[in-house]
Amino acid sequence: MSLIKNAFSDGPILIPYIAAGDPDQEATVEYVAALVRGGAKIIELGLPFSEPIADGPIIQEAINRALEAGMTPGKFFELVSRMDCEVPIVVMTYYNIVHQYGEIPIESFVSDSVKCGISGMIIPDLPVEEAELLLKVCNKRGVDLIFIIAPTTREQRIKKIMEKISGFVYVQARLGTTGIHRDVSQTTYESLDRLRKYNIPKAVGFGVSNADQAAEIIGSGADGVIAGSVFVDMIDKGRIEGVDREDTIRLLEEKARELVRGIRGGTENNKP
Repeated sequence: MSLIKNAFSDGPILIPYIAAGDPDQEATVEYVAALVRGGAKIIELGLPFSEPIADGPIIQEAINRALEAGMTPGKFFELVSRMDCEVPIVVMTYYNIVHQYGEIPIESFVSDSVKCGISGMIIPDLPVEEAELLLKVCNKRGVDLIFIIAPTTREQRIKKIMEKISGFVYVQARLGTTGIHRDVSQTTYESLDRLRKYNIPKAVGFGVSNADQAAEIIGSGADGVIAGSVFVDMIDKGRIEGVDREDTIRLLEEKARELVRGIRGGTENNKP
């Protein structure tokens, strides 16, 4: 069993996202540690790309700040190798970076991912129909390739994704891009119902920002909650308002604990 799939073995989990290098590399190391202390069981770490089509304004701005601060794929791998993270790390980036990195396209990116301790990948602009080469290399190196299933994904395509996917399935809670929302979209329930027959962990993302949402999502049958914009927004507000870094670290840990409490509440409600 992969490290990522094993992370779900004790019940539903929190998977937070932050952008690597926002506002700088040292802060990223400390922020990841805070999220793990707060109860995160997997970290989704964004490798910045100049055209992040799946991300909303909050995360796009964080990616731009990281790029302006000098983040590159090489520096990203160096950063991850310094983290000594206790939980699996999933890199979230775009296919142009994967394909153009290193001397051997795709192979170089996956190889360096493994060397620094990355366990999985999310490449939102890579359709499963075009993922054969990356899948082959990931399978050979023991890296989970995680696909996103949107509310509009048709059943035939879901079956194709489920034949290739490993780790967990990323369930897109609503149409559009990432962001902060205060409700749980009806499409979340519909997507979870469609995926219930597949024996793979299902983690819901896009718009999760509070404990009530987390509880509702887990109570509806999800195995994990992915939250990104809410954490990235806290980091940015700390930067804008001149908040001491230690206070931002504390707030990130507290928000993670809040979401974990919601997840546990949803788990209790979901018991037969």
